[in-house]
Amino acid sequence: MAEATKQLGIIAGSEAHSLLEGGLGGEPVQVEPTPFGEAQPVFRVKKDDTAFLVLCRHGTGGYNISAPFVNYRANIWALKSLGVTHVIAWSGPGAINPEYAVGSYVIPDDLLDETRSRAQTFFENTGLGFVRQSPVFCPTLSDILAGILGNLEAEFTRGATYVVTEGPRLETPAEIRKFKMLGADLVGMTLAPEVFLAKELEMHYAAICYVTNAAEGGKSDFKPGVLFEGLASENDKAAAHAALERFPEIISEAARKLAGFGQSCSCDHAMERYRRRGIIGEDFRTWIKP
Repeated sequence: MAEATKQLGIIAGSEAHSLLEGGLGGEPVQVEPTPFGEAQPVFRVKKDDTAFLVLCRHGTGGYNISAPFVNYRANIWALKSLGVTHVIAWSGPGAINPEYAVGSYVIPDDLLDETRSRAQTFFENTGLGFVRQSPVFCPTLSDILAGILGNLEAEFTRGATYVVTEGPRLETPAEIRKFKMLGADLVGMTLAPEVFLAKELEMHYAAICYVTNAAEGGKSDFKPGVLFEGLASENDKAAAHAALERFPEIISEAARKLAGFGQSCSCDHAMERYRRRGIIGEDFRTWIKP
């Protein structure tokens, strides 16, 4: 059997619009309707000798849609329908673990899902979707990201637990203390249910985080009218912005590495049990019953 063509898709965070308008560019791609409603716009980016797709998780004009109201199912389905096989999600969480400096990169390998009202599966009211979650994030794609950050001599940590909160409010000091006791290193709002949904469609999904601030519970004063109301200092914002500006370089290199990467992993076979039983076929569009 011929090897399937690899296609990289980026699920971009709240500053995606500025990178598209700046260093990335990109042409809009026609997205077919999904069974789950409207997906966010997708852009095809050609940079040097690479090409990849970018979906703006929160909208193309900035942070227009907060995390609990993102249509995660439509977004993942749209990328799959465009041929995306590998997804790199970026996120700007806060650091619970004080060893993670603001502006540094983190490649998480585990997750705590504290969301409450998000659709967690494509397979509602069926027996499908009973999928193992270890490893949570694609190890082969995470290896690629770690190699790139190492080659770029960027400050990064491989292996962390990211806790996903519901939002849109930020967390209380007591919640952060709880998450710390549970072993969380980072706190954000976006990687769940994205990673679970990607796994259900047998897509490789890895995340690259850039730390934007220290999580709640310190001595930061309330400052009205600024990002996080003072939870991030001016130095923090400058460090996070510097990390964000390197994303075009990181993503372009990931697309190049992926094109020549032949290793497969469990992500390719997440739904194999259902396939062998004849419940699903090769076309993922037939997996969802009206």
